[in-house]
Amino acid sequence: MTKQLIVVGGVAAGMSAAAKAKRIDPESEAVVYEKGPHISYAACGMPYFIAGDIPDYRSLFARTPEQMAKQGVQVHLRHEVTGVDPEARVVRVRALDENREFEQGYDRLVIATGARPIQPSLPGIELGNVFLLRSFTEGLALQRFVEESQPHQAIVVGGGYVGVEMAETFRRLGMQVKMVIRSGKVMRATLDDDVRALLEAELDRQGVEIIKGQPLSFEGESQVEAVSTDQGNHACDLVLLGMGVRPETALAQAAGVNLGVTGAISTDDHMRTNLPDVYSAGDCAEAFHLVTGQPDYIPLGSTANKQGRVAGSNAAGEDSAFRGIVGTMVVRAFDLVVASTGLTATQAQNQGYQVRAPLIRAKDSSHYFPGAADIHVKLVVDDSTGQLLGAQIAGQKGVAKRIDVFATALHLQLGVRDIQSLDLSYAPPFAPVWDPILVAANVAAK
Repeated sequence: MTKQLIVVGGVAAGMSAAAKAKRIDPESEAVVYEKGPHISYAACGMPYFIAGDIPDYRSLFARTPEQMAKQGVQVHLRHEVTGVDPEARVVRVRALDENREFEQGYDRLVIATGARPIQPSLPGIELGNVFLLRSFTEGLALQRFVEESQPHQAIVVGGGYVGVEMAETFRRLGMQVKMVIRSGKVMRATLDDDVRALLEAELDRQGVEIIKGQPLSFEGESQVEAVSTDQGNHACDLVLLGMGVRPETALAQAAGVNLGVTGAISTDDHMRTNLPDVYSAGDCAEAFHLVTGQPDYIPLGSTANKQGRVAGSNAAGEDSAFRGIVGTMVVRAFDLVVASTGLTATQAQNQGYQVRAPLIRAKDSSHYFPGAADIHVKLVVDDSTGQLLGAQIAGQKGVAKRIDVFATALHLQLGVRDIQSLDLSYAPPFAPVWDPILVAANVAAK
């Protein structure tokens, strides 16, 4: 009898799960229900599409329904799964364009419902020109508005990496830009104050004003004209809400799926939920943090793709595990690249560690090579054992390469003395004889 795999959600995790399951078990049926009009798109590329770096939005699609059909995966767009009956092994589906409902049985189910943007209930938030940037449709709407209306003053509400990317985008498009951040600290959750100061200095140098405050309302008749905060009013003709996301768990909860301590769906390392033959992956699910040894919620496309692949493998009968994450990220802010992995010093201290966390400055290439620039590396180290707990880097070149070395070290549970002995690549255009990675490890090991 043909096995039926149903996947709820068709972006990163969902499509990875369906494609992997079909490759493992070609005789099975893999069906994806996606309530939106697009699948398998690179949401992380939308700021650069809006900025004009990517001329054709279609290049952001990794797969189309037609391409998936050739691989044997059935994709149904604008189909919302409204309920799951785990005892009957049935999902209820609403075809949105046809206003029709039906039921579909399953043998295995993958819940990949993603996350929804945090959108506070504030007066005027429904005004025109107040945008979110989560779905591809929202990205297209924002790009169209910028192109047609040529706004002059933009406010970004929130200071995460999407907020930073969009502040750069709006400045590159010629707008005056303010970032309204409750704490007044950009990327507060991922950077310590000394590294954050480098990022904030670059934003200030590029004309981005950071406003410490909390939005209270959005003012205007039909279109937004100002954001009112507890620190005053700020005129604008465009608002981008970048206040983070929450896992979309309503469907799973209603079906009896357990949530974890983070509020996202709890799974084991095989992406199994507490319900038989029901898996979950992507931005709706937790991930195991290898440094803390605890579940965490850090929604990123890279994690979603890997989790989806594991969920699809196991749903098709293989034995595959998702080892976990260390929270690696990188973001560009104009001429500065900032990256982090593992724990910040503050997070490590909150976990009970006694830490040392030196910040060093070195050159990203040989000092005599044209274009050599400063790069700052901060390591967070357990003071009693020398174990690496985290790293942060800010510089112009080679930042992503170097943060990945530290991410690898965290996955392998290396200490700073292990990192001191790494045989890293050297050539004057790319690195000094003593790479900044080694310099940071030498200082941290003292």
